Amino acid sequence: MKITVIVKPRAKVQQIVKNAGGEYLVSVISPAHEGKANEEVIGNVAKYFKVARSRVRIVSGLKSKKKILEIL
Repeated sequence: MKITVIVKPRAKVQQIVKNAGGEYLVSVISPAHEGKANEEVIGNVAKYFKVARSRVRIVSGLKSKKKILEIL
């Protein structure tokens, strides 16, 4: 399954919200520096969908706020 994620780095609270367009807004505490926010996004999405971290990967948008993630 592939999902579209919009990342909000340096948020005060970690959360995942699905908007009306079917995209997920993922707020993470980590800054978008050296891949820290990406790692936190992967962990939060894995927890949200109740799968292992190894089953979530970023397909596109590695350096963008809008990403496509694949959940195996």
